Amino acid sequence: MIDSIQILGASGRVGSAASERLRERGLRLDDDEPELVLLCVPDRAIAEVAQGIPVGPWIAHVSGATPLSALDPHERRFSVHPLQTFTKARGGEQLDGAWAAVTAESDEALATGRWLAETLGLRPFQLDDESRAAYHAGAAVASNFLVTLREAAGSLLEAAGAPAEALDPLMRRVIENGFELTGPIARGDWETVERHLDSIRAERPELERLYLVLAEATAAIAGREMQSDRFVTWGG
Repeated sequence: MIDSIQILGASGRVGSAASERLRERGLRLDDDEPELVLLCVPDRAIAEVAQGIPVGPWIAHVSGATPLSALDPHERRFSVHPLQTFTKARGGEQLDGAWAAVTAESDEALATGRWLAETLGLRPFQLDDESRAAYHAGAAVASNFLVTLREAAGSLLEAAGAPAEALDPLMRRVIENGFELTGPIARGDWETVERHLDSIRAERPELERLYLVLAEATAAIAGREMQSDRFVTWGG
């Protein structure tokens, strides 16, 4: 569908992975008159960069949060957001099998976006522009907050004299098991939850509120009701 693509921000985490993959697919990335300009720049720079590009070729960005209006004045536009986290230490293989949100304003743009996603090795799905905030919030919870949870859980293991990295196989297995809920809250074992709180208050009191908020959310998932006034003392 497209033979030549110019990537702006090719040295970044997403840009470098995309560049490697598109070269593997045989596309030209150094054409002076590209058919598609792909913006892999920070979100805050998208609008300014787009305004400096002559109108004509397709233009797209890879942001999950930024609306298509940031690509004004271009009308041949779309976005492809890889639902993945990236590091410069790895290459195009980071794209393999990940999902991608494709946002477009015409059938032609949608087809072009899907083509780009599939060429990158991604699994495309359509995302409405007005649904970006909820979508991106979900992505942030899954990715960013996982880091927060690992840091908090690791701190508790270290308080017990255990290595924090011992958690990593456990966290991976939860994903492999399809996020099947186990543990004291799933069982309705509130005595164990209270012992958790006693330990947290003694060893890592700054984590008490986080534990309680997550416990309440987990109880809702499990269809359980929190059964002690102690579980809400942080809000009193």
